[in-house]
Amino acid sequence: MIKNQKHAIYFALIAIFLWSTVATAFKLALQQLTPLQLVFYASSFSWLFLLSCLIKTKDFDQVMPTFKRNKIHYLKLGSLNPFLYYLILFKAYDLLPAQQAQALNYTWAIALSLLAVPMLGQKLRKTDIVALSFAYFGVLIISTKGEFTQLNFQSPLGVGLALLSTLLWALYWIYSTKNKDKPILSLFICFSIALPLISAVMTWQHAWLIPNLKGTLAALYVGLFEMGITFVLWLMAMKKAVNTAKVSNLIFISPFISLILINQFLGEEIHSATLIGLLFIVTGLMVQKLVK
Repeated sequence: MIKNQKHAIYFALIAIFLWSTVATAFKLALQQLTPLQLVFYASSFSWLFLLSCLIKTKDFDQVMPTFKRNKIHYLKLGSLNPFLYYLILFKAYDLLPAQQAQALNYTWAIALSLLAVPMLGQKLRKTDIVALSFAYFGVLIISTKGEFTQLNFQSPLGVGLALLSTLLWALYWIYSTKNKDKPILSLFICFSIALPLISAVMTWQHAWLIPNLKGTLAALYVGLFEMGITFVLWLMAMKKAVNTAKVSNLIFISPFISLILINQFLGEEIHSATLIGLLFIVTGLMVQKLVK
């Protein structure tokens, strides 16, 4: 693919804007569907989109050979994402205000650096420790709405699930570091593994339900713009980028756009503690990413 920094920035900005909408979309979707139902229907729509991508690129015939080469690896990846990760993330959104859940979710990069120590044999740098301190102090501020000295958590379970989702996402990326297969092909295999697992849980929980139009459209939006199209746009941005660091750093604007949308479309009054805590989290991420 021909490098073009301007095109890379365009693709990245579209992806970032779409990712900024998903916290609002999650909450609207969860008004119509349970977290489990949302995982199933959104994953189904994403699976169909990824299938169409593979058919267009004529890579579909590589699905089974790719899976057979590394069955255990893909079984682990598919169990993590989208199955466990999104089930836990959506439950966190169900329990917390969108502004809290989305801010806590941005700490996954910090969780990644922590898990990389025991799993990849990496060492924590001083900058990692500084970043960790900033980010999790921000988590404390957001989770307690600024009353961190009293540890007055609004929803301990919701906060716990939101932070657990970051560990699962980080774990997924650590396992993915050893994966040399095409990204869209790999993601399709993961969704193909996850859908039967989600279906089994749906049956066990007697959760089968044909959603109404609002529920269907909400699941379609989440499936396409959280799990599908946005991933492809970001991938294209990285491939076209002359300077990938300058493009990837644009992601720091996403949580603030997300707060504006949460306020406008969900009517949540953005708490000052959320803004302050988010600034700590983003500062931590910037320290980790930019300070070598």
